[in-house]
Amino acid sequence: MEPSIFNTLMRYFQAGGSPEEVIRLLSDNYTAVAQTVNLLAQWLIQTGVEPVQVQQTVENHLKTLLMKQFDPRKADSIFTEEGETPAWLEQMIAHPTWRDLVYQLTEAHPDCLMLNFTVKLISDAGYHGEITGMAAACQQLEVFSKVLCTSLATLLDGEDNLAENLPQFAKMVCHGEHTYLVAQVLMSVLAQEGQRGWAVRRIAQEVQHFAQERGRDASRISLALGTAASYPQLCQALGAMLSKGALNPADITVLFNLFTSVDPPPVELIRVPAFLGLFMDSLFKPGARINPDHKHKYIHILAYAVSVVETWKKDRRVSVNQDELKSTAKAVETVHSLCCAENKGASELVAELSALYKCIRFPVVAMGVLKWVDWSVSEPKYFQLQTHCTPVHLALLDQISTCHQLLHPQVLKLLVKLLETQHSQLDAMEQLELKKTLLDRMVHLLSQGYVLPVVTYIRTCLEKGDTDISLIRYFVTEVLDVIAPPYTSDFVQLFLPILENDSIAGTIKTEGEQHPVTEFIAHCQSNFMLVD
Repeated sequence: MEPSIFNTLMRYFQAGGSPEEVIRLLSDNYTAVAQTVNLLAQWLIQTGVEPVQVQQTVENHLKTLLMKQFDPRKADSIFTEEGETPAWLEQMIAHPTWRDLVYQLTEAHPDCLMLNFTVKLISDAGYHGEITGMAAACQQLEVFSKVLCTSLATLLDGEDNLAENLPQFAKMVCHGEHTYLVAQVLMSVLAQEGQRGWAVRRIAQEVQHFAQERGRDASRISLALGTAASYPQLCQALGAMLSKGALNPADITVLFNLFTSVDPPPVELIRVPAFLGLFMDSLFKPGARINPDHKHKYIHILAYAVSVVETWKKDRRVSVNQDELKSTAKAVETVHSLCCAENKGASELVAELSALYKCIRFPVVAMGVLKWVDWSVSEPKYFQLQTHCTPVHLALLDQISTCHQLLHPQVLKLLVKLLETQHSQLDAMEQLELKKTLLDRMVHLLSQGYVLPVVTYIRTCLEKGDTDISLIRYFVTEVLDVIAPPYTSDFVQLFLPILENDSIAGTIKTEGEQHPVTEFIAHCQSNFMLVD
């Protein structure tokens, strides 16, 4: 356990040292820490503790000690003294436990040469998929390239779990300017040449959004990688607005002139999520003010970005279809006038519901209305001032859910936020009625096909125990009224345990074979293999 012991002994004997003295010194000073640990581990196993649990306990304690005692200077001296890779290091990285220790130590000591070398060894050994998000992976081009390709492939293969896996990938890419540039260049090339360019472009945009959320303005890099450089005026105007995070009449006028010309730039140049998000703030935020002389320009640019269809053949644009441009612009203008009108009460909005419902069929308007509803209902006194059992803003969410499947996640996110908000300005009964109204919106969302996420959320509420049980009973009753066989096994596995919960089933189940609860449970028992 002392790598230099044999060299020391040789020097000792060459200097005339006595073997008996060596034996005496070892006997008097050897404390047998490792052997004592092994003995205690054997005793624990004999008392009935699982060997795997004992091994994990010892390893975790050893990892804790190493994290406390690690000295990067001593670690670096290993290479200067031995001149080659120690054999024990290659054996060490074969075990997941010790690879994880290396990752933790590297995060704590990013400048340690020995640890950075070990990370490269781990990457070369084929474990680069584990290194995503590590600072060390971002400091060596060879390692970063392998990790980047592996991580990108993982994201593309598991698009359903994109929201789960993306933050770690974005964190790694946004480690520094050099990593961001390399990653965006790679994704830009793949987006243009790969078969799944749309998916790669989406990931690149999400990474840019991640950087912006952390105060890093990377818009210039994205513009430089596209074809925007061929349009200097557009590039300058778009870059200025993205950098400032706000639209302005001067730059919008530049874009308006370009996109109303005989030969407009490619529409994809303004299909930038961050740019389109700025229009949501300008056109749909309550109280937002736009110079009336320029309002039509804002609306035209937004409508152009979301409705124009271009046909390309071999890098040459052969047609620009603007058939839906006017109708989209008219819908945006109509809803903008309603959303941003001052002193517009609920009764006035009810009178305009028919117009709103028609306009919401346009995806861009639906997104704007969703943002407007979020801003409006987030006002502290909003629900206190409502007289309708279902406020107009919440009724609009039903229309959005009906027309736009892609907005289902954001509708649910807003409903969850409202359901978990403490509306202290309302009394207990009013709060209960409001939450039932919100649950009605969730049931409608479920009826439109967004089943598993809604039921998963309610199941989580039941398991946490922080939601009024009467609300969960209400949800169950409403769901049973709108569903019918056949059911998927995923739905049954989520929903049946809610029904069978004592606090739920014991209060809504009634005698008789025709009751929905009885029928649902009977159907599940006869058609599914249920696991406790």
